[in-house]
Amino acid sequence: MKLHEAATAPNCRRVRIFLAEKGIEVPIVPVDLGSAENRQAPFRKKNPMGRVPVLELDDGTFIAESVAICRYFEQSQPEPALMGGNDPEQAARIEMWQRRMELEIALPIMQVFRNTHPYFADRIEQYPEYGEGQRTQASKRLEWLDKELADREFVAGDEYSIADITAQIGIDFGRVTKFKVTEETPNLLRWHQAVSARPSAKA
Repeated sequence: MKLHEAATAPNCRRVRIFLAEKGIEVPIVPVDLGSAENRQAPFRKKNPMGRVPVLELDDGTFIAESVAICRYFEQSQPEPALMGGNDPEQAARIEMWQRRMELEIALPIMQVFRNTHPYFADRIEQYPEYGEGQRTQASKRLEWLDKELADREFVAGDEYSIADITAQIGIDFGRVTKFKVTEETPNLLRWHQAVSARPSAKA
């Protein structure tokens, strides 16, 4: 088994944190995004979308998409449960919040980077106005998340879950484009300090 990934990519970090929380170690195969290795034919045989991470199983099967990879490890090693375990209500609630963190927090922050940062200037067609619009949207959603966290310890409830990991990797990636959690959102700041103090945050 191997994990093809890039250290700087937020979705790769999502998988690394997930694995660290479960105490699972998987050999890493670095993918050089700077040289566009992920867009070349050898890598596209692993994932036609040309995205990292990709989990390569021992039988030659390739699994792409970070949440799908996390699901594989959740099923393989159920404890500690990060996606709800066998409790249907808990699993559904965590999936609900994981999806919200992906669409409302991580994705807008990533779109700011894709559409405004020089890194992508000669890689994709950028839409700076859209990127700045996403910056406004992300800021509003962080304020929304701050209110949600007023009455619970973690994003999906009292237990740490993949929803927290998704929110964390999105917010931390935002540092590249000047996003920062401050005392203006005290509940979000408290949560961010707590998840950042977990050993897995170093993954």
